[in-house]
Amino acid sequence: MAGADRATEWARHWTYAELPDLDLLRARYVRHTFPRHSHEGYVLGAVTGGVEDVGLPGGTVHAIPGTVVMINPEVPHTARPGQPGGWTYDTLYPSAQVVDDIAAEVTSLRGTVWFGESRTTDPYAARLITQVHRAAEEGNALAADSLLRVLVVRLLDRHGGVLPRTTPRAGSARDAERARLALEGRMVAPPTLEALAAELGTSPFALLRAFKKEYGMPPHAWLTDARVRRARRLLDAGTAPAEAAVVVGFTDQPHLNRHFTRIVGVPPGAYQRERGVYRRGRPAS
Repeated sequence: MAGADRATEWARHWTYAELPDLDLLRARYVRHTFPRHSHEGYVLGAVTGGVEDVGLPGGTVHAIPGTVVMINPEVPHTARPGQPGGWTYDTLYPSAQVVDDIAAEVTSLRGTVWFGESRTTDPYAARLITQVHRAAEEGNALAADSLLRVLVVRLLDRHGGVLPRTTPRAGSARDAERARLALEGRMVAPPTLEALAAELGTSPFALLRAFKKEYGMPPHAWLTDARVRRARRLLDAGTAPAEAAVVVGFTDQPHLNRHFTRIVGVPPGAYQRERGVYRRGRPAS
């Protein structure tokens, strides 16, 4: 597991081929903190020891054993130790398609599924998350798939809903979206805030406020998160970390390593190894 240089910390971030579109993370963090970031899919986490403080738009969630944290796609959040001893947890990252498909098959929910709460005290659901991990680690595809479905249905029945239709967006929100698209297209050489605002016909401070309101973080933080996301896709495809760093706009591999580890929880090399990624005809190192 990653983090051998930190005797008290370890982490494994991986995928199980029999459960596509699902990432798994099992870890213990003592000093590690996750900066504000978001995920394309859902986060379903169960603390198995200690306390994790999860910073969400509505406030801080104190996650302890027996609770389940549910984070919807694209919701910005942070995570840090909630006590000196840190926390240990099992987390599942199902894609939006996985959750939507389960909802359509078993529940009456149709459309974009949404969890209305961020935290629930549910020891049984927390155990299900751990059992999905255990079944995947043992190579028991039938159990892992079954337990995942039982978990998602239980959480949807108790806390699920459908995201309401969006209303027409205000001009500031449209500016924020245009800024995001510009940053996505110019990730390697992004403009300054002043230049970007001038392109969009607004002021730097107005754009900063609009972007943070729309995406939960300022443009520079969002760009770092977006670079790490794109780096993950490159690493999954077998790209070497040094090459991925340059492609997404980091100055070098150490720059990628630092931000990738902070956001994903493991270094790029360990990420590739645990996912069984091969690059240039040899196992990831």
